Amino acid sequence: VQLQASGGGLVQAGGSLRLSCVVSGRTFSTNAMGWFRQAPGKEREFVAAINWSGGSTSYADPVKGRFTISRDNAKNTVYLQMNTLKPEDTAVYYCAVGRGYSASSYIGEYTTWGQGTEVTVSS
Repeated sequence: VQLQASGGGLVQAGGSLRLSCVVSGRTFSTNAMGWFRQAPGKEREFVAAINWSGGSTSYADPVKGRFTISRDNAKNTVYLQMNTLKPEDTAVYYCAVGRGYSASSYIGEYTTWGQGTEVTVSS
């Protein structure tokens, strides 16, 4: 199983980025997917999750109303649209495959991780 995240970069505060994560080597459409992030010197934290069908989503409070998670099961891809970015959003963003069908904010529910894509937001 491989997860390939992309779409990170350097952006000014108030700007937008769209992250993508392509999953290969396993069935994608039967598992929840999540995005997490890790800033320098901090623990990895939950950002957003989506259930197997895309019909249910969950967000961390700091990103609610600014970030949107979505998925395209035909393309084995999950997305994270990030708008109104803030300097505190600067981190390496990781996608992960969930253990089950439901969206979860619990890091222990995720079994396989991508390599991460770096997002830097300048003030």
